[in-house]
Amino acid sequence: MHHNTPLISTVVVGLVLAFVLGAIAQRIRISPLVGYLLAGVVMGPFTPGYVADQNIAHELAEIGIILLMFGVGLHFSLKDLLSVRAIAVPGAVVQIAVATLLGIGLGWTLGWPIGGGLVFGLALSVASTVVLLRALQERRLIDTERGRIAVGWLIVEDLAMVLTLVLLPALAGLLKGEGGGEIGAYAMVQPVLVTLGKVAAFVIFMLVVGRRVIPWILHYVAHTGSRELFRLAVFAISLGVAFGAAVLFDVSFALGAFFAGMILSESELSQRAANETLPLRDAFAVLFFVSVGMLVDPAIVLREPLPLLATVVIIIFGKSVAAFAIVRLFGYPTSTALTISASLAQIGEFSFILVSLGVSLALLPERGRDLVLAGAIISIMLNPLCFALLDRMLAKKEESATPEKPAEPAAPRIPLEASKLSNHVVLVGHGRVGSVVSKALRQAQVPILVIEDSPGSVEKLRQEGIEVITGNAAAPDMLQAANVGAARGLLVAIPDAFEGGQIVAKARAISTTLPIIARAHSEEEIAHLKHHGANTVIMGEQEIAKAMIAQIGLAGA
Repeated sequence: MHHNTPLISTVVVGLVLAFVLGAIAQRIRISPLVGYLLAGVVMGPFTPGYVADQNIAHELAEIGIILLMFGVGLHFSLKDLLSVRAIAVPGAVVQIAVATLLGIGLGWTLGWPIGGGLVFGLALSVASTVVLLRALQERRLIDTERGRIAVGWLIVEDLAMVLTLVLLPALAGLLKGEGGGEIGAYAMVQPVLVTLGKVAAFVIFMLVVGRRVIPWILHYVAHTGSRELFRLAVFAISLGVAFGAAVLFDVSFALGAFFAGMILSESELSQRAANETLPLRDAFAVLFFVSVGMLVDPAIVLREPLPLLATVVIIIFGKSVAAFAIVRLFGYPTSTALTISASLAQIGEFSFILVSLGVSLALLPERGRDLVLAGAIISIMLNPLCFALLDRMLAKKEESATPEKPAEPAAPRIPLEASKLSNHVVLVGHGRVGSVVSKALRQAQVPILVIEDSPGSVEKLRQEGIEVITGNAAAPDMLQAANVGAARGLLVAIPDAFEGGQIVAKARAISTTLPIIARAHSEEEIAHLKHHGANTVIMGEQEIAKAMIAQIGLAGA
């Protein structure tokens, strides 16, 4: 039997290399995205050794794009955008315009037509969702004003790029100057109107039909109790809607997947859908980045150092200066403006999708794609350095502050303030198990503090007057902030026993006498949690079995 099939070897080699290089990148404190892109470079045609099948990699990347855009739609929050619309909407629009003009200028100096410069500039204008959110989460800025502005800014950028992906194929002929000087107003407007008409038809269909059918399907499947069927339903919806959008309405896979996620985000099951699909979504997203890396020619660093340097300058300084000026113009403090600038000083997913489309439409030369891809890798590598410099700069300002000239409030990394609760219960996770536990504790009037990373759950808990800390309980300083040393007990209600073991070990290091109760799904997980210091581990299946035995015993009596 022949084992070295192109599909299997592309997937296996891609994932293994991405894991190895991603782990190295994580170890040296840069984004794993850099490792994924470098994995693609290693298995691409421009480096010696194994060369993956680029056609197969491209097909896998298409699935990655669909799932990536589905995830963007699933986390799209109109409420978050509206809360910061006064700064995020004009700020993102102006910043995109500035970066695009800089890109057009660089393209003009390189001898590209206006269409190529436009695609190039737009690709440089949009930041990576993955990199930005990770940087904000590491600094606990997501729930701050600066974090909301950055996320809202990012949403506007994403929406602008979705619109660009829809309109670019319709305008490709005009941007290439096809038809000479005989192109009239109708010829210029007609393809745009047709495309917008198709998009409008698709949007209306999704809002009228999809809004009812998609949540109904998910709720029906959820009530069957089959976890694998629910997971399959989510994938079928995301991929099916994307494919249907392309076949029936002639719009992009990306737009179809985005709307599928956005419609699904309104369902109560959206958080469960996000959690169930995350592993496969991440795997295909990794393959997407690997496929992008396969297009990168490392020799561009030596072949075109000046154009590459100019590209990186536009990404890191051009965009950042524009964002800084806009934020300051709206009256926000320097610390906020610098944080937004550092967050946006990189490019990522949409840039890759856009340049690939630009090359396929013969708008952007392959040279431009190489510059964008190389610039993305460099900017993602340098982004942590931008934040490190920001941390140091604002720390020095705080040190040099005097009573006459105090430092601006807002440090680059928001410190967690320790809870003043004592003799309380710290509950990690407020899902199906945690919500039942918290309800019982409140009825018993036991003080409670919840650690939860789901924005929807956090908001509800705060509305109910429950003290809550946002984030991963395994992250540094989280348990100290929850004041577990003065707590009467720690309840680890999250289903992930590996993460639960990290939390238990950190809590036990803080207090050797703290009662710790955790949950598990197997005997191995029970042993793992007890090894790290849990006093009691409860396996749901055992408790269900005991309750059933007790009930049948009562019935027999």
